[in-house]
Amino acid sequence: MKIVDLRSDTVTRPTPEMYEAMVNAKLGDDVLGDDPTVCELERLGAEKLGMEASLFVPSGTMGNQIALAVHAKPGDAIIIEEEAHVIYYEVGGPAIFSNVLTWTLPSDRGVMCPDTVERRITKANLHTPGTSLICIEDSHNRAGGTVIPLDYLHAYRQIADKHGLKVHADGARMFNAAVAQGVDIRMITGHLDSVSVCLSKGLRSPVGSLLVGSSEFIESARIWRKRLGGGMRQSGILAACGIVSLTKMIERLAEDHQRCNRLSTEIGKLTGFTTEPEHNPTNLCMVETKTSASVVADRLGTLGIWAFAVGPNRLRLVTHADVDNESVDQTIEAFRQLSQAGD
Repeated sequence: MKIVDLRSDTVTRPTPEMYEAMVNAKLGDDVLGDDPTVCELERLGAEKLGMEASLFVPSGTMGNQIALAVHAKPGDAIIIEEEAHVIYYEVGGPAIFSNVLTWTLPSDRGVMCPDTVERRITKANLHTPGTSLICIEDSHNRAGGTVIPLDYLHAYRQIADKHGLKVHADGARMFNAAVAQGVDIRMITGHLDSVSVCLSKGLRSPVGSLLVGSSEFIESARIWRKRLGGGMRQSGILAACGIVSLTKMIERLAEDHQRCNRLSTEIGKLTGFTTEPEHNPTNLCMVETKTSASVVADRLGTLGIWAFAVGPNRLRLVTHADVDNESVDQTIEAFRQLSQAGD
């Protein structure tokens, strides 16, 4: 039986070109600053995202936590959406590493209201912590791959400038957000002080993320990377894949979005399942289940479809480069069988 792995886009395998790039990568010692392949990836990343400098880190989680530690000091408050990856899936990192207080705000599918953001800002005094950072997620994982409209990003930037705050984005899938909106990613990052982007999801690298910002920010971030144990040595072997990701893998993300939309559209027609294709614009399809999502996931597994339950009655399906049209057909058929069986 063919397995269709829709658990995450992190499961993608490197391309033959990536394997070749790893074999031929020129290497040095990145902690000493002389790995030429890492240097090239960081130069390319900064250029692609329209910022001064970037830093190659082992994971998006580390990139986010470094950004918080650089932008905020212990005891500061940060403003963040209530189901953001930074606080939901990073094992209490903000409390442990940067020792910050998190003001968590509700949102409309991952997008915080600018007026609500501004009202939550506090000034440091004898009683209250000072707010130093607005943290956003684009695209938003738990909201179903939703994107933040550009006018909202502009509003966040204006609020931050008015109150002397920084803006960091968990942009693990920000290239997906840019492709879905049909814009250059620099139209998004132009509103930000820093962003962490994953190379190891839809862009197909086996490992790694880029943390991008000003030269001064990256200088401090490099110290935090070493402090957290993220200083790698001949990491050009991994960075070589990242170069392929940034030069060859971005435009094809549109294919993942199209397949995700088809999944969402067709599954939503079946009894027992509800979807909202109009609210899943990228590569994450959320499926509301009439019965237990965990039970549905188990039954899908017997039909060769691997997916995660992300709530009592919610499944998440993630399309990526290893999910082709035949895989989509197989997935729709599996859901159809469950629907007919009343599962």
